[in-house]
Amino acid sequence: MRVAIVGAGPAGFYAAGHLIKAGAQVDVLDLLPTPFGLVRAGVAPDHPKIKSVTRVFDKTAAEPGFRFFGNVEVGTAINPDELAAHYDAVIYSFGAATDRRMGIPGEDLPGSHPATDFVAWYNGHPDYAGHEFDLSAERVAVIGNGNVAIDVARMLVLSDKELAATDVADHALAGFRASRVREVLIIGRRGPAQAAFTNPEVLELGELDGADVHVDPSDAELDPLSRAWLDEHGDKTRRVNVQTLAAYAARPSTDAARRIRLRFLSSPVAIHGDGRVESIELERNEIVERDGRLAPRGTGETETIPVDLVFRSIGYRGVAIAGLPFDDARGVIPNEGGRVIDAEGAAVPGVYVAGWIKRGPSGVIGTNKQDAIQTAKALIEDHEAGRLPAPSGDDDALLDLLAARCPDHVTFAGWQAIDEVERAAGEPQGRPRVKLVTRDELTGAARGVAR
Repeated sequence: MRVAIVGAGPAGFYAAGHLIKAGAQVDVLDLLPTPFGLVRAGVAPDHPKIKSVTRVFDKTAAEPGFRFFGNVEVGTAINPDELAAHYDAVIYSFGAATDRRMGIPGEDLPGSHPATDFVAWYNGHPDYAGHEFDLSAERVAVIGNGNVAIDVARMLVLSDKELAATDVADHALAGFRASRVREVLIIGRRGPAQAAFTNPEVLELGELDGADVHVDPSDAELDPLSRAWLDEHGDKTRRVNVQTLAAYAARPSTDAARRIRLRFLSSPVAIHGDGRVESIELERNEIVERDGRLAPRGTGETETIPVDLVFRSIGYRGVAIAGLPFDDARGVIPNEGGRVIDAEGAAVPGVYVAGWIKRGPSGVIGTNKQDAIQTAKALIEDHEAGRLPAPSGDDDALLDLLAARCPDHVTFAGWQAIDEVERAAGEPQGRPRVKLVTRDELTGAARGVAR
């Protein structure tokens, strides 16, 4: 059985590992010249332990049944029908490449950005390395109550000592060193009990070098509905979050040069400015019960806060590939247990999904393991039952197609050459690596061409 996996992030690698153990030959294709998806391009540079999961993926890549083809855009260079012609089955696991919008006036003013762009910029994603962010701003608003919002806020206040030991992209390191940011507001529309942070992310805010964390006591105090819900239904993560935020509210202020301030029960209703961001208007919310669930409701009370820069971090969103079904409302490829289904609800033979494009942008890296294994098991079951269509093209035809349309495609050996160059550049600086951040640099290193 020959399987193609589109997307070299955790879900793709977990699926590949399970399929190879079952005897399949697996080719993983990715838009980027580098593998590992958001582990490389999304995980914050100061979180190296999370990135160590790539050691597991390296073992999968070392298996004889595995191949990697990076710098290949499926949907443009090669379309889904052409992939289906060369493989028994195709798994799409390309994640969620864009962001959700707030839909408020002023959202597109200069100085208002998706957090996804900023994260890709400081992580050295080649399609975002040329973006510019004005870090002369003194006060920044980050909209959202998830881990990405905390990552963005933390990166904005890290000391040079904390940043200099990481694999943050060189252009971003220079930008952070020149930064004038003094205060970052993390603004969430719900209360502390509903925040989507994980415990380590919240606790880490209190351990920053040269930055204070502040929560207003009135924000840390739970409303009666949230308190009752937390007592009856709240899990350990939310309970610890509430306790940690209450502890921050009780902390005395310090003379730290920078500060992160967490605001709850506040929804942005407009961004104001004459030609660029100058302030953000917030509406105060209250928690109400709606259809058996707790939800924020605007009170009509508003305030306008001067800010110079805004990052929206209210969720990632999947994008469609021409030739595949797509649920535009949810931003996912419709499926049942990983089997892609068409508009009538029938399974599309030989086509599967895993990861965020399957279930939406939720969970942590480890969440993708069980998700991907579920999909791989469904695929194996369909193979054993004879439900997979027979491919019409052979391996030589596929390699000819790649050579003709993607002459700069990168194999896993090419990635290993990139990895060696980056690590060698980082070693004299005491850094894990110095990332190559353009496609020309990356493909050149993959071919053994010096920077």
